[in-house]
Amino acid sequence: MRIMGLDFGSKTVGVAISDALLLTAQGIEIIRRKEENKLRQTLARIEELIVEYEVEEIVLGLPKHMNATEGVRVELTHEFKEKLERRTGLPVTFWDERLTTVAADKIMMEAGIRREHRKEHVDRIAACLILQGYLDRRNMRKEDTVGEDNV
Repeated sequence: MRIMGLDFGSKTVGVAISDALLLTAQGIEIIRRKEENKLRQTLARIEELIVEYEVEEIVLGLPKHMNATEGVRVELTHEFKEKLERRTGLPVTFWDERLTTVAADKIMMEAGIRREHRKEHVDRIAACLILQGYLDRRNMRKEDTVGEDNV
């Protein structure tokens, strides 16, 4: 079993996949769209990746504003979630993606990636950060449950 992480944007979708042990996230690609409202090819590519990587769950970044309010992007992301669930039959979980793009940019700066090349990678790295945050939380909860059994 693997989990897929998605960073859904107006023109791109960053994709990350967990390892089989559900410990780490790896960025695998950026799906680019010609038009924001055209999702058929995007959903088809996501389905291909689900089959290829044997994905059983999807984590989707939820783009709330810094003050936790929800704007138009959140509404579009909710619609995308519904389409993903209908098309794939997999559970889709939201994960707060605030600051993931900033963190991704910082990671690329520290790695020495030139500013003009960062745009090529930012969505894939943001998807990794979304998925890694989810995996870390999931694994912490498992540890807490195991610890309670030993008390």
